[in-house]
Amino acid sequence: MKFDTISIIGLGYIGLPTAAVFASRKVNVIGVDVNQHAVDTINRGQIHIVEPDLDMVVHAAVKEGYLRATTRPEPADAFLIAVPTPFKDGPTGSHHPDMDYIESASQAIAPVLKRGDLVILESTSPVGATEQMAAWLAESRPDLTFPQTHGEASDIRVAHCPERVLPGHVLRELVQNDRVIGGITPKCSEAAARLYKTFVQGECVITNARTAEMCKLTENSFRDVNIAFANELSIICDKLGINVWELIQLANRHPRVNILQPGPGVGGHCIAVDPWFIVSAVPEEAKLIRAAREVNDSKPEWVVEKVKLAVAEHLMAHPDQTVKDVSIACLGLAFKPDIDDLRESPSATIARRIASLHPGPVFAVEPNIHELPVHWDTTLVLKPINEALEQADVFVILVDHKEFKATPPSRFAQKHWVDSKGLLAHTAKQFAA
Repeated sequence: MKFDTISIIGLGYIGLPTAAVFASRKVNVIGVDVNQHAVDTINRGQIHIVEPDLDMVVHAAVKEGYLRATTRPEPADAFLIAVPTPFKDGPTGSHHPDMDYIESASQAIAPVLKRGDLVILESTSPVGATEQMAAWLAESRPDLTFPQTHGEASDIRVAHCPERVLPGHVLRELVQNDRVIGGITPKCSEAAARLYKTFVQGECVITNARTAEMCKLTENSFRDVNIAFANELSIICDKLGINVWELIQLANRHPRVNILQPGPGVGGHCIAVDPWFIVSAVPEEAKLIRAAREVNDSKPEWVVEKVKLAVAEHLMAHPDQTVKDVSIACLGLAFKPDIDDLRESPSATIARRIASLHPGPVFAVEPNIHELPVHWDTTLVLKPINEALEQADVFVILVDHKEFKATPPSRFAQKHWVDSKGLLAHTAKQFAA
């Protein structure tokens, strides 16, 4: 099986870098996305997301003719599906996995499939999603055979290979990280491994589809539980009057202790989402995983309460003002430092919540975006950091962007602040969240 042409379905934070890396290896890549703006931007050799160095790789790939984008799938030798898997209401509550995007992608590529093609689900998915995708493909193409019914003799190979990259380092980690590859059959796994070895320098580790799906969910659940410990610790320390940042620094001097840093919650389309897929599948058994999710999901509202206290402290120090006179600046909206990704971001949730509650001006400082999403329908006003530092009375540090790290703590002097990231950990105590 030769992979002369590869199609990537979904050109977002994972799909576009993956397409670019394949194209940089002189493989013909057809990127498919329903977003016409994204398609047009890529075909100009530009990018619609923020990821270091991606712009140069995409520009070169488009210029050399190895990458182009379209809104409609075309024939290829391998199809990689990298579409969202959000939540929807289900029998176990509001955290039921939504497979609609995967189903739509399956139906979109089905008409152009041919004998010998490989289909890989990269989207982080609940256990059983790859088999479900194969069933949808089989339903749309009864003239072809699939591995769930014809095993190794199937016309189409189907596998799951979850991405495991860190935003801000995607290009490097796509190449260097090991890949877990789970085919519905061994031949499916072998075909997928051969494809990824086009650029992967790490090891391609073979397993079955269900184990590969569970592996990604397990990795992110492990991280979520550890973050929840740090976040709960920060709440406990606040109650006991202890500097949590100093405490963690001291505790981590133990040779077998490595506590993570607390924050305003957990964001992104992986850690904030994936554990719920396990809980949804086995709600009675996933007790610790559910508890960690609840701790992290509750942290944003705890930060909001700290902001209310900071506003009250400001008003006590300025009795001539009313609450409408107090301006608040929220520093950071992305779910992690130095990227533009707002998906499942607790920082964005906090900023929008403050804007909905506070009758005075509320500013958002996010150096990685140029405008707020139109669907937010919020009173938030996007401002550059220098303007916010001059105009705001209360600061809420939500993301440790490099621009905020470079801001001297003295700029916050005579201000009230809530620090959820520990940037001002050694400054006179205000409300360390």
